[in-house]
Amino acid sequence: MIRIAFMSVLVVVSLVGLGFAPDLSGRWEGKVKGPDGDELSLVYVFKVDGDKLTGTVESQMGQVPLTDGKVNGDAFSFNVQVGDSVITNEGKFKDDTATLKAHGPWGETEFTIKRAAAK
Repeated sequence: MIRIAFMSVLVVVSLVGLGFAPDLSGRWEGKVKGPDGDELSLVYVFKVDGDKLTGTVESQMGQVPLTDGKVNGDAFSFNVQVGDSVITNEGKFKDDTATLKAHGPWGETEFTIKRAAAK
């Protein structure tokens, strides 16, 4: 009897945990310093479907789609094509903040983005 009660509690806790899993989907905003030292405002729109991540990133230079996007728990990764360069991105998110590392021809840049407030 105790074993059945314990298993029931374990199942309920597991299902509740799944219901409150963090979701990366939505609009995120931040700024990154470019190779020349100027700040560039970025707007990401992420869409998560299972472990697949799609969406766009927009800056003053235009909008580009995310490619090869993946989500694994609180970790995510994607690529963006800017001109002739592919910029790889790896990140971790918690609540409404995400830290990204972008790897491009200039080297590596780390920056933070925040979930945009609902309008």
